[in-house]
Amino acid sequence: MTLNEISQAKNLIIKYGKKLGEKNMSPATSGNISVRMGENVLITGSGTCLEDLSEEDIVLIDKDANIIEGTIKPSSEKNLHNAIYAIRPDINAIIHCHAPYSSAFAVCRIPLSKPIISENVFYFGEIPVADYALPGSEKLVENTAKFFAKHDAVLLANHGIVIGAKDIKNAYYLMETAETYAQICLNSMLLGGAKELNKKETEEIYALRSASK
Repeated sequence: MTLNEISQAKNLIIKYGKKLGEKNMSPATSGNISVRMGENVLITGSGTCLEDLSEEDIVLIDKDANIIEGTIKPSSEKNLHNAIYAIRPDINAIIHCHAPYSSAFAVCRIPLSKPIISENVFYFGEIPVADYALPGSEKLVENTAKFFAKHDAVLLANHGIVIGAKDIKNAYYLMETAETYAQICLNSMLLGGAKELNKKETEEIYALRSASK
């Protein structure tokens, strides 16, 4: 892990933090982003605005959340990020934000699980809801990280959404996909309810997903 690699990763965090802000998925100082760097993790600092990040707003921590490089306090969700990385060696980037549509389902404690769009079935299967716990707490880690054994995205009850992927670009794409799905779900409810894909149609999509791995 070189200084150049760290700088490149920071610039990607800045790039996708700005995109999240432009899409209104991380209002004000909400949300956090991290990227795995070998056995360590780059993560945004506490109280930083994802749309307006600088390299100084990103800190390098170890697996126990000790600061290796940086002068600001890391995000309060640092232990959640580390716990997810420990469970999923294939995940190298994590985004947590308070995107309004997916967060609406989180505050209602309704999972995003209805098979109404092929893309959502393909990329997520379903997005479950973790039980509520105080943001930044060890209980939040306990309630949430375990879902990543089988899922790539989890709603946090009365809080927001967290997504992990192989890299930050794909984590951002998945966040856009999840937020759009939540918006479509909500709109379909206003129109009387979506027509769900049947079991055969859903299984065909799962088969495509398995074949693509």
